[in-house]
Amino acid sequence: MPQNVPSFDALMEAARHSAVHLEMRDQYAVGDEADDFGAWLAGGERDTDPGSEYWAPWVDLISRAVGRGVTVRRARVVSEPVTDYIRYEHAATGVNVAAGELVRWLPRRRAADLLLPGADLWIFDGQQVLFNHFTGDGDWADPGMELRSEPDVVKRCSDAFESVWERAVPHDQYEIR
Repeated sequence: MPQNVPSFDALMEAARHSAVHLEMRDQYAVGDEADDFGAWLAGGERDTDPGSEYWAPWVDLISRAVGRGVTVRRARVVSEPVTDYIRYEHAATGVNVAAGELVRWLPRRRAADLLLPGADLWIFDGQQVLFNHFTGDGDWADPGMELRSEPDVVKRCSDAFESVWERAVPHDQYEIR
């Protein structure tokens, strides 16, 4: 069923209380970060400058949201030992935190008994779920986003996020394995 999904930026700008993100893949291959990931793989250096061309749009978006009172939380469910991609994400998560995000990590083995959605997602103000759909290789599927607002879908996804958040380790305490 075709959907006219607002842009992610529009959804974040409209958020008034909360925006939560659940990530469950061990590998992503989205085009807009391919060069940065490749450079990190080649030399181990990760762009961690919040003002860089790569990070500034994200940092500005999240900082504006947090500035107007939106709590932004991100939970990542990861396999251990972690993939190179998760190492790459972890290496720059300090930028997310500096922008105002609260970030936690949950080893997948500690999530085995949780009922989790089949796709990564964002939940805005406990009212809308934006599912992120990826290909098997980790690039955006077509269509890549699906917006849902049925109360039962939102509740199930919110409950899943909160169950992960409750068990997850804060970023500053999570050690890559």
